[in-house]
Amino acid sequence: MLEELQFGFPLLSVLIFLPLIGAILLWPQKDPDLLKKSALGIAVLELILASLLLLRFVPDSAAMQFSERLSWIPPLGISYHLAVDGISILFVGLTAFLTVMIVLYSWDSVGENLKLYLMSVLALEMTIMGIFVSIDLILFFVFWELMLIPSYFLIKIWGVGEEKEYAALKYVLYTLLGSVFMLVGFALLCLNYHDATNAYSFDFLELLTVPVPVSQQILIFWFIFMGLAFKAPVFPFHTWLPDALVQGPIGMSVVLAGVKLGTYGFLRFSFPLLPEASKDETVVMIVMALGLIAIVYGAIIAIIQADFRRLLVFSSISHLGFVVIGLFALNFQGIQGSLLQMINLGFTTAGLFFLAGFLYDRTGNTLVDQAGGLASKMPLFATFFLIIGMASIGLPGTNGFIGEFLILLGAFQAHWFYGLVAVSGVIFAASYFLWYYERAIFGPLGEKVPKVLHDLTQRESIIAVSLCVMIFWIGLYPSPFLNMINGSVQAVVDRLERGSVASIEFDKRLAMDAASQRIVVEE
Repeated sequence: MLEELQFGFPLLSVLIFLPLIGAILLWPQKDPDLLKKSALGIAVLELILASLLLLRFVPDSAAMQFSERLSWIPPLGISYHLAVDGISILFVGLTAFLTVMIVLYSWDSVGENLKLYLMSVLALEMTIMGIFVSIDLILFFVFWELMLIPSYFLIKIWGVGEEKEYAALKYVLYTLLGSVFMLVGFALLCLNYHDATNAYSFDFLELLTVPVPVSQQILIFWFIFMGLAFKAPVFPFHTWLPDALVQGPIGMSVVLAGVKLGTYGFLRFSFPLLPEASKDETVVMIVMALGLIAIVYGAIIAIIQADFRRLLVFSSISHLGFVVIGLFALNFQGIQGSLLQMINLGFTTAGLFFLAGFLYDRTGNTLVDQAGGLASKMPLFATFFLIIGMASIGLPGTNGFIGEFLILLGAFQAHWFYGLVAVSGVIFAASYFLWYYERAIFGPLGEKVPKVLHDLTQRESIIAVSLCVMIFWIGLYPSPFLNMINGSVQAVVDRLERGSVASIEFDKRLAMDAASQRIVVEE
């Protein structure tokens, strides 16, 4: 049966299935205007419910909140278990926010098969919500795989490149390959639980109560790592990303670049369930090396790009390298900064992809040699481009600065070399953005720039302003966001420091102390 609900109704289930119900309701509609308004209404309602969840969330707590649990496949220990904590709560709000922005963007940019496009976007939102609120590993895996269905069709049907079908297939095959490894890792965790308790379970909270032998932890860590690394994508598992982000539609690019599902998985499952493996010297050295290479490699390749969308692809790879080194610094500041930076990228990198879409809709390309002098034609576009770009490279006062500063602080605490290489990435990031901005926005008007070039429309301005509000809110007043994540981040750090066995004993002592206090109070 469902556990006692904090809202009196299953809010997390509503957040998951509302977009799906909305997508179904769009099917019989034929009027394009009604389709757009209906899809926007559903997305806005989802955002309102997500905002309500954020407002009622208890900050500075590591506890799972708004829990819903229902037995699903009892013989295998699989349950329908939903909950949020400081690790996942901000991702729920980010997903709802970006969906509203994507629907607004598609208002005029999607002409063919609009109904199916909007249904696919809402279905995609459902799967992502499911990923972030699932506590049972198999339920998480189900939503993880279901995400491929709308993603495939969004890239294949509404992509803008000549090789969009190839890009869609490549994305699906790479993700499926990684998912096979991840499922094996989940199965091994369940079997370890069975060896200790003679029962099966894929429930995250129950798996935490049984330590995993260190030798098995290393193996399981790499199995799960493969699934998460392909999805993130962590260098060198990133080769599907350029095709998907350049060939696919802007809405799909926003999701893939702005919602960091793979690195979320490290925090959600790998660190708490496999603490000894996560801090193993060899593991840390390998993953840190991949993160540092990604920072430098992505930034250097971005500098030489003539296409703004390809520049953003490699910029995204570089920024993900920052997130990885922050996570595997394995200290409070590094993990805190990485988690916040994952949210930040949902506003900055996703925002730059929206701007690339605005430019593509007007000129038919995002090539720098076919731009130039856009500031004279599109001053609003140029202004928002500068603001979001400065946030992307970590200008003080913006959200990017807060995240990068915490990551660098954590990296230097782990080892000076990590911090030194990461700082070089900041310099490279400023180089590639400012160089592109100068060539595309200032200077003489490009010969191939259309003579009639309209500035941002009202809907496009709403998207840009909304993104900038979040950028400056987090940049100037990050306390509410940090307070939401701090409790869960500290719990992860504590488990990493104590290890699984010591953590279990510590939790048992806490439970015994709490029980004894209740007895004294009752007497």
